[in-house]
Parts: sequence; C-alpha cells; structure tokens
Amino acid sequence: MNELNNKEESKERESLNFIEQIIEEDIRNGKHSGRVHTRFPPEPNGYLHIGHAKAICINFQLASKYGGLTNLRFDDTNPTTEETEYVENIKRDIRWLGFDWDDREYYASDYFPELYEFAIKLIRKGLAYVDDSSAEEIAEMKGTPTEPGRESPFRSRSIEENLDLFQRMRAGEFPDGAKVLRARIDMAADNMHLRDPIMYRIKRDHHHRTGDEWCIYPMYDFAHGQSDSIEEITHSLCSLEFIHHRPLYDWFIEKLEIFPSRQIEFARMNVSYMITSKRRLLKLVREGRVSGWDDPRMPTLSGMRRRGFPPGALRTFCDKAGTAKRENLIEISLLEFCVRDELNRTAARVMAVLNPLKVVITNYPEGKVEDMEVENNPEDESMGNRTMPFSRELYIERDDFMEDPPRKYFRMGPGRDVRLKGAYILHCEGFEKDPATGEITEVRCTYYPESKSGADTSGIKAKGTLHWVSAAHAKEAEVRLYDRLFTDPQPDSHEDKDYLDFFNPDSLQVIEKAYIEPSLASAQPGGCFQFLRLGYFAVDPDSTDKKLVFNRTVTLKDTWAKMQNK
Repeated sequence: MNELNNKEESKERESLNFIEQIIEEDIRNGKHSGRVHTRFPPEPNGYLHIGHAKAICINFQLASKYGGLTNLRFDDTNPTTEETEYVENIKRDIRWLGFDWDDREYYASDYFPELYEFAIKLIRKGLAYVDDSSAEEIAEMKGTPTEPGRESPFRSRSIEENLDLFQRMRAGEFPDGAKVLRARIDMAADNMHLRDPIMYRIKRDHHHRTGDEWCIYPMYDFAHGQSDSIEEITHSLCSLEFIHHRPLYDWFIEKLEIFPSRQIEFARMNVSYMITSKRRLLKLVREGRVSGWDDPRMPTLSGMRRRGFPPGALRTFCDKAGTAKRENLIEISLLEFCVRDELNRTAARVMAVLNPLKVVITNYPEGKVEDMEVENNPEDESMGNRTMPFSRELYIERDDFMEDPPRKYFRMGPGRDVRLKGAYILHCEGFEKDPATGEITEVRCTYYPESKSGADTSGIKAKGTLHWVSAAHAKEAEVRLYDRLFTDPQPDSHEDKDYLDFFNPDSLQVIEKAYIEPSLASAQPGGCFQFLRLGYFAVDPDSTDKKLVFNRTVTLKDTWAKMQNK
C-alpha cells in the first residue's frame, strides 16, 4: 500500500511545474511557516502586454492554489518614464484578466524612506560609496565579461565622507549626474551585475506620487529585492532575463540582514509575430504607426480587450503555453485557437455582409416582410433563437456569386439553387452589369415558397448555404479587419535589420459601409459576435448611436488545430 501511495505521489509531483515543485518543497520543510506570498511588480512606464499576462497568471494563480496572497506593487523608481495613466490602465488590465489584489496595492515609492535608510546602513558597513565618476567613466571601468573591471578612484572614501556626501545628495546640493551611490562588491566578479552596481542617482524629475520630495532615486536592482523583503514576499517570481540579477538580489538581502525573499525565474512569454519591448511599442505609438497603446493590433492587454479577446481565453493560453525554465517561442496560432474556442461557445451567431451584392427575388411579393427564426448559438441551446426580417431585396456577399462558376462551386450562380440561412432556397435566373465597368450590380432570383427553413416540403436539395441581410432593414456599420502587425514571426531577432522593417502596412483594412442585421443595432462596446462564415467580431468603443464599428477579433480558420493533426 505504501509503495502504491509513493508511486501516486511521485506521479503527481512530476505533473507539477518547477515553480510548484519549489513551493511544495518549501511547504513540506515548513519554510516561512508554509506561507506562500507572491507579488506582481509592473513598472508604470507603459501598458501591460501578453508577456505580463503570463506573469500575472503565474503569480496570482500559484498563490491561490496554495492558499496564499498576491500583492500588486508598482516599481515606480524612474520618474522620467512613469505616469499615473499607466498605473490606472495596469490596474484595469489585471482586473479584466480576472484577478484582484484586494487591499494589497503598494508602490516602491512607498518605501523610499526605508530604502534610503537601507543605503545608509550599507554605507556604515563599508559596503557602499559615493562615486563622482561620469556614467561613461563608470561604464568603462566595469570592464567586459572576459576582462575584470577597474576600481573607481573614489572607492576608498571613508565611511564618514560617504555618509556626508550621500546625505548632501539627498538634500539636493549636487546637480543631476554629479554623483551616484554604488555598492562595494567586487570589480573582478564574473557576474557583471556584481561589479559595484549603482544604487542611487540624482534625478530632479517630478514623481507621479511623491512629487518633488526626492531628488535621488534608487535603481531598480536595489529597490526591487528590498521591496520584496519589506512585504515579506516568499516567492519572488520573475522572467528569465533577471536570472543574472539574482546574485545581486541575494547580496543586498544578505548584507542588510532582512527578510530572505527568494527570486525564481521562469521563461518569459514570447509569441510569434509579436514584440513585447515597451520601448519599441512606445515607438509605434509615438510614430503614429498604430492609433495608441490600445490599438487592436498591439500585443497589449488593452489592445486585445478592444479587439474582443475574452480574458478567459488569455488565461487558457497562458496555461497551455506552460511554465518553463528555457526561452521558447509560442505560436500565435495557439492564442488564436484559445480565443476562437471560447468565442465558439459564448458568442451569438449573427449575419453581416461586408462586400454587398444586391439580390432581388422577383416572385416574392413587394412590400411583404417575414420574420425568419434563426438560432443564436448551436453550441448553447440556452441562448435561444431570434428573428430576422426577410424581404424581396437582400444583400449577400459579392464573393458568394460567380457569373460562370466551376462545377464544384456551391454558392450562387446562374441556373443554380442555393439556400439562404434560416430562410428559403433561391434559384438564380440572371444578373445585371454596369455597362461602363462590367461590375455585376444586381442578381435576380426566384424562391421556392415550400422551401422555408424548418418547414421545407419542396424536396429540393441545395448544396450551399449563404448568409444574408434584408436590404430594407439592414443597418450600416464600419468594419475593421486586422492582420498581424509584423510580417516576420520574430521581428526583433534580426541583427542586420530593424524590427520596423517587418511592420505590416496591410495590418488594417477598413470597410466603411458594411451591412448588419437589425438585431445588432443595440449592441454595446465590448460585445462579441460571430458573423456567420466570416469570423468573430467585437463592437469597438468608437461606435456611436448613428453607426456601429466592429473589430475582427479572429477569423474562423483554425491553423493551430491543423498543425496538431499533422
């Protein structure tokens, strides 16, 4: 019996990701009294993106799984790039994704007085010094990964002199850039981050929370670990890019003799055809290549929300992508699959015509209008049915008609029968053309009165089914068709080219005059629908009472499923 239990425990342990294994080992050993406390620490210098979604899910879900807590802490140590706008949007994005930090909202700026005292403590222990060298001189003294650095000529200052200079830095006696506070560690260390890193710099920029109270600001590497420690974070989870910062993280905690938070790194979320550098995303915004941080083409959570991505689909995507120790590239088709899979279950089916071609049913009575009953979602009967008006003149997609169709073309063509979804079977009698352009302007059909959907006694078998809208009742709408923002799956990985070289100029196509069924007239921003045979679409905030605007969320084509079935 014990052997069986041991095998089951071993199997369960193997199913855990490496972070879960660490947490469960800590719990078994009674570390921190079995407590699990994580944090999500965004810098408020831009909007959250798909990579942040991964970090959010990991931090909040792991804490929840083990009965712990998660803090939201803004690491706001650089007033030059930080704004309250970013803070508010970050909070909105996290809540939209489905998580909440309750009353545990903190800021690194909350800890500026304590961080300052930590710096004083290190100076008094002879582990920090004020350096008058310029940024260029400090960079040159750092050496290279294969050559040791050189000690600063100011490294031998006395504790008393360093205390005096640092306090005067705090008092604002020196100009920006005149001095910095550096940790005294080892200029010959193999890890470049341990070569006397900068802890504080002078910067007279207005801070979004503390105003002009401070003229010195801690560097991220100094503030981050100490903020974790102040909050008694047990498992400080961060992306793999910080793995080389961990020895410095641990050094500060050890020398300050404070709560021993542990940093654990996981592979960041890299998705094909996307970039996650906030600096590069900001450049897209500032150059006007996109309409803003929430442009539906952007990999930001705000952009995805506006495009119509359900938050549950993003959580599923993060779960399916897994938690790894090594960097990898996740196919964007998996993200699209997760979005499509959720919307297939939750989105109502409606009819819209993006490229309209008029159809006139010559034997249908003029002025007659019928209400046709159609289902809202075949995946969920509880969503019920709705009615659509049917009349003598309709719109179909121009691509659903061919003047001289091939034999296996199952849409509309001269002499052929085709069913209209939820309505009648039509027989195409002919068409009219614009003599000047040769463009087909109107198709003429007859209908079989006995072929009404749900009560068909005509005996006629139509191989194709088309979507449609009544010309007299349809509402006009603007439709925005989005494609991938970049033409290369890894636009920022080329040494010989700039990522903007792969910017897709055709990533947005605007259809200014599409027709939608009248039931959509009351649709609200954020509402998601499946346009039959066309894809999933969401109502954009740009919509007005006079005209709705729809964003294409994702097409119906499922490339991920096809890849898995190969």
